[in-house]
Amino acid sequence: MPPLVKIRSERDHMSAIERRIADFILDNAHLLRDYSSQQLASALGISQSSVVKFSQKLGFKGYPDLKYSIGEAVARAGNGTRAEAPAAADSNAYIGIAERLRLSKAAAEEETRVANPQADVEAIVQLIDAAPKVFVYGLGDDGLYAREFAMRLSLLGMLTVHHADPILMMANLSAARANDVMLVFSEFGKLPQLFQLSRQFQDVGGKVVSITRHSANPLRAHADASLVLCAHDPAPHLAQLLYRASLQSLLDFVFVLLCHANPDRHRQLGVNLERIEHLIDT
Repeated sequence: MPPLVKIRSERDHMSAIERRIADFILDNAHLLRDYSSQQLASALGISQSSVVKFSQKLGFKGYPDLKYSIGEAVARAGNGTRAEAPAAADSNAYIGIAERLRLSKAAAEEETRVANPQADVEAIVQLIDAAPKVFVYGLGDDGLYAREFAMRLSLLGMLTVHHADPILMMANLSAARANDVMLVFSEFGKLPQLFQLSRQFQDVGGKVVSITRHSANPLRAHADASLVLCAHDPAPHLAQLLYRASLQSLLDFVFVLLCHANPDRHRQLGVNLERIEHLIDT
């Protein structure tokens, strides 16, 4: 597993000091080569031994090995996204931007795959497949993906409840029962409306699955299970595109797993698609 992905995936299980080190490394990976373990410790106001133990906990012999591994990862990313020809030519710049976006999306999707262990994803698929009803909620941009995924679940023959209005969401909770599942889409997991809905849903015995960025947030912390997205780039507009790409890729994978997990669902999908095609033709 790439070192930065490993740090992100294990961050939530770290101590407070370890999280400070992790956050500094994630935010300054390209500058880490200039920091000795003592300089890093001084910058964070911690002991040098804490930096060494952090490195060893991640499976490295010491801080130099961790720094070297991260330096290699940063260099590979840089070489993969840098245009080979001079940027002065418009055609070269065009090709360079296209290649950087393609490689960045591929890297984000791979990091997302690694950050979601197989056992966790399969457990979530089983929860959804066995649920009497599936509630799907999301607001803003997240609501667009929530709506599309709710439609896909409906095509599989699942009883799906979806609304993008918090008031209607709250009203629908009266229909929630034990073993129902709620999928909550929230990029940063900090919207109080969704957090409140999730807690009330759990009060009636339902299971909440959060879908957020791979970061510490209230929604993910209190969910029964979670899917996480890795999408990091210094440029905000690229970071947002990478989030969308990794989210779509993960949802596609979960949908395919649902089709394979239950042959009856797969057959129902075929029936529903045929009905839709017939409706369009007429």
